Amino acid sequence: MKENKTKSALIVIDMENGFIKKESPHCIAGAESTIPACVKAIETARKKGIPVFFVKRIYRYDGSDVEMTRYESWKCGGRSMGPASTGLNSAQAPEGLKPKNGDYTIIKPRWSAFFHTELDLILRRLQIRTVILMGTTTPNCVRTTCYDANSLEYNVVVLEDCCSSMTEEIQRVNIADMGRMGALITNSREFESYDENTVVEMSGKIYGEMEVSEYSPEEFEELDTDMGWVDRW
Repeated sequence: MKENKTKSALIVIDMENGFIKKESPHCIAGAESTIPACVKAIETARKKGIPVFFVKRIYRYDGSDVEMTRYESWKCGGRSMGPASTGLNSAQAPEGLKPKNGDYTIIKPRWSAFFHTELDLILRRLQIRTVILMGTTTPNCVRTTCYDANSLEYNVVVLEDCCSSMTEEIQRVNIADMGRMGALITNSREFESYDENTVVEMSGKIYGEMEVSEYSPEEFEELDTDMGWVDRW
């Protein structure tokens, strides 16, 4: 394992044939064009010692784990991306987007890479503080992962040219919203110069201020009563 000075991890979301290939009923229009940038970003991460997590969606053939809002289209589309599936409508990844020795694979049951997966557990074991997101789709799986990461106190970076949506407008507004939430929006070219100084470790910074602060969590006058502070609202 290389030293990971950045305390970051690259999260590659749903880059599989069923979401990429034009012949698939679940194809995301902008996904295939992002493959070269995605491959470049993955290679960059490996060179920097940043662990790469391939987060995949695989559907059981009986439909028991398919999102209810996607179930009908999934059923009509040939029950795609099943276990051990192959071809244009499968869970297989394109060349350059397949795990190598040292990478991690996570199978997620819903949109977010954190929802009911071991991702958070492994990231904390690896002492990761920043997640770098890429993949498809931007408004669904990338964005929900972004917001869950923020809720879990990770810094978030989004590689804009490595993400994809059904339309340019959907891509634009969702990237903008993640930026407003606090994610650092960058791209695969700028990622080549990414280092331990690129992202401010906000959680540590806040804790440092709390250590020297004179504030208590909830300030109120002491009264001769059993009433707690939450009862005073």
